[in-house]
Amino acid sequence: MADTPRKPLGLPARTRSAEATTSPDRRPVRGVASKRKSAAEIALANEAYAAKARSLQDKPRGTPSRAPVVPKAPAAVRKPAAARGTVQSGVRISKLMAERGLCSRRDADGFIERGWVFVDGLRVGELGTRADPSATITLSREAQIEQTWQMTILLHKPVGYVSGQPEPGFTPAVTLIQPENQCTTPDTPVFHPRHLKGLAPAGRLDIDSTGLLVLTQDGRVARQLIGEDSEVDKEYLVRVEGSLDTTGLALLNHGLSLDDRKLKAAKVEWLNADQLRFVLREGRKRQIRRMCGLVGLRVVGLKRVRIGGVKLGDLPLGQWRFLRPDERF
Repeated sequence: MADTPRKPLGLPARTRSAEATTSPDRRPVRGVASKRKSAAEIALANEAYAAKARSLQDKPRGTPSRAPVVPKAPAAVRKPAAARGTVQSGVRISKLMAERGLCSRRDADGFIERGWVFVDGLRVGELGTRADPSATITLSREAQIEQTWQMTILLHKPVGYVSGQPEPGFTPAVTLIQPENQCTTPDTPVFHPRHLKGLAPAGRLDIDSTGLLVLTQDGRVARQLIGEDSEVDKEYLVRVEGSLDTTGLALLNHGLSLDDRKLKAAKVEWLNADQLRFVLREGRKRQIRRMCGLVGLRVVGLKRVRIGGVKLGDLPLGQWRFLRPDERF
């Protein structure tokens, strides 16, 4: 049997004749032949790319391709008056407020920062602002309310406590201001930890002395009691050893000096054979003990019983109470 040719599997291969591919009348296949570029077009594109690359290499580094943008000049910063060479006239408002007893200078700065101070009706909000000494200064209602929250405390300080800043090995008197040490009455305000904030002694009382010690949050009270121009007197009971003649008693009343500074006139008198009563209008360090030493006396006990119009009274030793609204120094 003669062999018959086998048919190839699959689709027959598609072939194109040279005539078909080069015939100008043949339309290109859509999407394929239409995107092909001629050899001339490709050569032209390559030449353009090479020219651009050469121009970039020749350009100095950092040169912008676009026109340079000129930065705007920075806005002028407005300097405060002091920096421009102008100085405000007058007196600092905080100093005027302290001198007039409106508040302490520290409290005044706080009120000014919060905008609670008015000078001749205008609100002041910048620290260091000055005003004419005759200007009218008022506090806002907010400042007045805050001042009512500032408390003043009366403490019967025992011996062994320091009244001022704590020293190594010594206990400050402010540590006694605790709820369990409060001497209360039916109308007594309730103690709150905020009453300790900014609480400071208004005057000193030696570690070896006992009696009335004032601690306050109110700068007005502190200035009234310990300010340079304070006229509030303080009364002490002093037990002494030694002899004192009439000349020595006269010197205690007026004529002594401490640290090369003459003391203000005092009122000193005998209460009994070994106890003197002192009334002073100043408070030098260990003043009474040093005064007694100058006239041949030795102090064996000292107790402060009054500051201005406020008396120690029957306040128990080591206890404290709030200053009442009806009490005035």
